[in-house]
Amino acid sequence: KKFEDTIHRLAFYDPLTELPNRRLLLDRLQQRLGASSRSGLYGAVLLIDLDHFKTVNDTKGLETGDLLLIQVAQRLSACVREGDTVSRLGGDEFVVLLGGLNAEVHEAAAQTEVVGRKILLALCETYLLAGADYRGTASAGATLYRGNEASADDLLKQADLAMYKSKDMGRNALH
Repeated sequence: KKFEDTIHRLAFYDPLTELPNRRLLLDRLQQRLGASSRSGLYGAVLLIDLDHFKTVNDTKGLETGDLLLIQVAQRLSACVREGDTVSRLGGDEFVVLLGGLNAEVHEAAAQTEVVGRKILLALCETYLLAGADYRGTASAGATLYRGNEASADDLLKQADLAMYKSKDMGRNALH
């Protein structure tokens, strides 16, 4: 049983942050699309990328970069509701799935923006990494979904494009 649990954890969770990995994220997103189709409520996909993360790894070392990723995962998890999903895609990219938002698109967009701003503020706070303070920022992109209007891959691509717009507009932003 313990061996099966280990295999399951390795298959579906990121070993560093213990967040769901891409495989489990896609499964949960498919479930959310179905739930949204039944309820008529919007959901959102937010893609978050740490600004200048490569510099942390290059100047402070991979262990310090790993400490930062662990703390980011904890902060992201603290910013969302219990039923929402925070996932690490790899590197310094994270995805947040929000479900059960409003049935009106403008209200759902406003709810998503509130969570996105909360995330950006949390990620701007000072980190303690190997005895030294570190301040960083993140860029985020969001897209809304309702029902099965778009595939999981298309939603991730849309959020990715929005995130790159945040980077292009000067970073530390949500689009």
